[in-house]
Amino acid sequence: MNERLRSALVQRGLTVAEVAAECGVDPKTASRWVSGRVPQRRHRWSIAHLLGLDEEHLWPEAPDNVAGASAATSEIVATFANRASVPRDLWLALLRGASKHIDVLVFSGTFFAQTNPHIARMLQERAEAGARVRLCFGDPEGQAVRLRGEEEGIGESLAAKIRASLTYYRTLVGRPGCEVHLHDTTLYNSLFRYDDQLLVNPHVWGQPASANPLFQLRRTDGTDAEWFNRYEQSFDAIWSTTRPWAPEK
Repeated sequence: MNERLRSALVQRGLTVAEVAAECGVDPKTASRWVSGRVPQRRHRWSIAHLLGLDEEHLWPEAPDNVAGASAATSEIVATFANRASVPRDLWLALLRGASKHIDVLVFSGTFFAQTNPHIARMLQERAEAGARVRLCFGDPEGQAVRLRGEEEGIGESLAAKIRASLTYYRTLVGRPGCEVHLHDTTLYNSLFRYDDQLLVNPHVWGQPASANPLFQLRRTDGTDAEWFNRYEQSFDAIWSTTRPWAPEK
């Protein structure tokens, strides 16, 4: 699957049929491009022009692009001006496609449940299918949440948002394959991992996470491609310091 091409189409609301029409080919041919087949150079140029992206970004491993592509750059699937601009369909597609790992690191993550009223059930289904689900929220009693609330100018509201957000995940506590923990660390990024796909939401001082940029990474082979691995390691490091959340009775 060409995740960069698929994500770009989702972002712009374009269909495979529209791509086929732009290139003058059969929709089945365009579908194969999304599935991973590399188009001819003239078609790559047409698609890149349609999407407003660089050809090398969409096909970094094409024979005539490899020389100019670095391993680190090839990890970047897509970028978004802010988290709010990430299409809901992309969140759902990544969640439904995860079969091994779902890791979430946030302070409150309110949007995660509010934009998907079935989030707990879907996470449980993924766990029942064999995925390990780890959800990590800020400790509403911790110093990190208190400081972040002050920096954003919302005071105790952040702690209240966390408590409200946690209520959506009550049914996951104690379920095989599902863990809900609390952390008390300075959070430089919110992380959303789905197997070999990772959404990274950097935090800008004093601004809510929803207003900050977000970029999508994919795990790649090669010793020089380390973005995904570094963020994965940071999640594990924070997870090792957390404590399980127990809903109030």
